[in-house]
Amino acid sequence: MEKYLYIALFAPLVSSLFSALFTATPKKLFTGIIASLLIFTSFVASSILLMYILKGGEPIHVEMMTWMATGDLYIPFGFIVDQVSVTMMMVVTLVSTIVHVYSIGYMDHDKGFNRFFAWLSAFVFSMMILVMSDNYAGLFIGWEGVGLCSWGLIGFWFHKESATWAANEAFIMNRIADLGMLIGLFLVYWNTGTLQYDGAFAAFHTLDGATLTWIGIFLFIGAMGKSAQFPLHTWLADAMEGPTPVSALIHAATMVTAGVYLVIRSNELYTLIPNVGLFIASLGAFVALFAASMALVNRDMKRIIAYSTLSQLGYMFAAAGLGAYWVALFHLMAHAFFKALLFLGAGNVMHAMHDELDPFKMGGLKKVMKWTWIMMTIASLALAGIFPFAGFFSKDTILEAAFAEHHMVIYGVLLFTAGLTAFYSFRLVALIFHGEERYKIFGIHPHEAYRFMLVAMSPLLILAMIAGVFQEPFFHMVEEILGATEYHIHSHVTALIMLVGTQIFVALAILYAYKKYANSRVKVPDGTSKVENSFMYKLLINQYYIPYAYEEYIVKPYREISDVFWSKVDLKIVDATVDGIAGIIYGTGERTRAMQSGNLSTMLKWMVAGLVGLLSLAVVFGLAARYSDAILPILSGLGVM
Repeated sequence: MEKYLYIALFAPLVSSLFSALFTATPKKLFTGIIASLLIFTSFVASSILLMYILKGGEPIHVEMMTWMATGDLYIPFGFIVDQVSVTMMMVVTLVSTIVHVYSIGYMDHDKGFNRFFAWLSAFVFSMMILVMSDNYAGLFIGWEGVGLCSWGLIGFWFHKESATWAANEAFIMNRIADLGMLIGLFLVYWNTGTLQYDGAFAAFHTLDGATLTWIGIFLFIGAMGKSAQFPLHTWLADAMEGPTPVSALIHAATMVTAGVYLVIRSNELYTLIPNVGLFIASLGAFVALFAASMALVNRDMKRIIAYSTLSQLGYMFAAAGLGAYWVALFHLMAHAFFKALLFLGAGNVMHAMHDELDPFKMGGLKKVMKWTWIMMTIASLALAGIFPFAGFFSKDTILEAAFAEHHMVIYGVLLFTAGLTAFYSFRLVALIFHGEERYKIFGIHPHEAYRFMLVAMSPLLILAMIAGVFQEPFFHMVEEILGATEYHIHSHVTALIMLVGTQIFVALAILYAYKKYANSRVKVPDGTSKVENSFMYKLLINQYYIPYAYEEYIVKPYREISDVFWSKVDLKIVDATVDGIAGIIYGTGERTRAMQSGNLSTMLKWMVAGLVGLLSLAVVFGLAARYSDAILPILSGLGVM
């Protein structure tokens, strides 16, 4: 089985290196095809490993080579395929394969076609390192790798200032969080003597509560940045400046879930510090509601889906914080399928509408984009948690976990958020595909995506519909490693009321969205309506003014302080000191260069002068040594010594 581990891990690296050979050349179609085949190879190898684990096989643990060995520190390039990592491997490789094939059509006319596949495959390789490593250091290598690739892909269209700005924002925001994660890793090594998962987890049981709490807090700070949790959330919506396949792969299905994976992988740590877990769950519930509220009024199709991703990440953290690690992982998997499908559907719409993102400028597209309409509707049903689609099983289990653990506030927030999710999801579907054909006002002639792109999306469509049936075998697969327990409401009547009530609440939210937005009365907002000028609308459309506060109270003061230090300290003190020393040396050289003029007479004069000087010194030191007994009392009397 080890060979399949190496194939799954290194096929994306080969894909990236192959595509990189052609980055300086015009588009080569075979670049996209071969890259996709190599990623598919990784998926096949991961599938074989999954079947091995499902049949009861022991986790596969390999040590490829030693990375660091100094003193007591030993860090190998080691990889593990167990029940948790193989789940992530399947999600990463499956969605990546689909996105690669889809991108052949989506990036068809882009000048950076070859470069795109090099970056995309490099991301997949980094993500595989992240999830397959058997130690925190290896995880951190993949963690930084996906951050770098995300920067390259968000800013892929670097000729757009908004894209480069968004790429830098995401990179810097994650570096801030990664400082916290690094501190957490240092604390792990300092207190356990190892960064290997098995060794660290065993040592955690011997540490005091305060130490474990600090380790848990700092590791979670890293997770907050990568998974865009408040207050490090602003970069995710801005990251939509990248190509839509990037949003589908990185900012919906894989990288942004890395923070959730870190908490799940460190479940033995967080189980020992339930207070930190409760904070994680509370923050997750807050972010779920917080992000959903901003999606209610947004007029950017991709940003609406991004806020939805942010909200669903809140659900995952809520489950993980409550100790329902297997539920968090299952929702991570199910969410990857229907959210990637939503993003790719949005990509189809963007191509059809010549990169238009405002759903109010669309309407009636189901007549010309039937298959995209079907796919995005089913993905939205899964996102809303309608039975029997994938989201119903995962989100409903999270609600059950919150209720069963008697965290009624968290349960209430998540339930209310479910209604908001259903509303904004079908607000988007109604505005794009139903009602009056408003796009005709702007002279746009939409068309359906290439057939092969739709075929590539079909596995996600199927999984969005049927992934819920895998809940039971998934539970049994991870039951032992995650300490999984099934959540049951003791009263069957209460459970039935909760189930039916949630479905009715969500269905009513969907019907209200259709009633409000799927009709001919919808007009393109022009900023004059009463709603647009209301306080709540302005609060939500401006993201609670948090980006404004960051800009005014953090970025601008920091920039001003930097300018002062640059102009007053760096230029006038640091640079002036360095330049002064250089000036003295340069001036000395200028004044003494005549000594090395090459003229024989001049050089003889200097030699004689030097010889006389040396002889004079020799005479002085010689006399001083000879008459030191007489000279020292005299100098002492004069107060010199």
